[in-house]
Amino acid sequence: MSDNWTEEELKAAVEAYVQMHSDEANGVPCVKKQIYSGLANRFGRTEKSFEYRMQNISYVYSLMGREWVSGLKPAKNVGSNNAAVIERLVSEVEGQSLPKVAEFETQVISYKSKANLSKPRGIKEPDKAYSQVTHFKRDPKVKAWVLKEASGKCECCSSNAPFTTAEGEPFLEIHHLRRLADGGSDTVSNAVALCPNCHREMHYGVNKSSLVSSMYSKLSRLVHE
Repeated sequence: MSDNWTEEELKAAVEAYVQMHSDEANGVPCVKKQIYSGLANRFGRTEKSFEYRMQNISYVYSLMGREWVSGLKPAKNVGSNNAAVIERLVSEVEGQSLPKVAEFETQVISYKSKANLSKPRGIKEPDKAYSQVTHFKRDPKVKAWVLKEASGKCECCSSNAPFTTAEGEPFLEIHHLRRLADGGSDTVSNAVALCPNCHREMHYGVNKSSLVSSMYSKLSRLVHE
């Protein structure tokens, strides 16, 4: 992504993307071309440039473990600095303080792509950073019910929980099919119990959308939101 985009332009793109993301989740139709056209006329850029910028935003969403807007396949060449800016703007526009992951993960991907990466020294005494993160108030009864319903087996792959906790309970993680950050409910009709592998795949896997969709067919209690 070119560095000569102003913060105003990026914020406008993020605002439009967040609205499209919300509309899609709520079944509200939108015409992407009209959105690109409006932004292009406002800032004197091409529609294609804004469409590509939206794909950069999709990439940041993917790094955050979130669903991106359909039809806007993530475009990876965003750069760690720009990824950090987009991530910050997403948090601001959504009115949430979300964990910051995009800048670090894009740096990791960049280093992994190098043909010769020397063994790093690392950081012996990492500095501490304190930040506020948005937390959602949840109902513990929902988690308890879903875990009891799962009976120690992942509701996705049907494998036994990978280990037993110190409390003697099979370890499974709760996943909200429509994420709380995206307006999802904390209810048994939106939550599943997963092994860590399936949980991570539903956030970051290339086929995460189809995996999530399969859960609605598998479990009758689940309801699309």
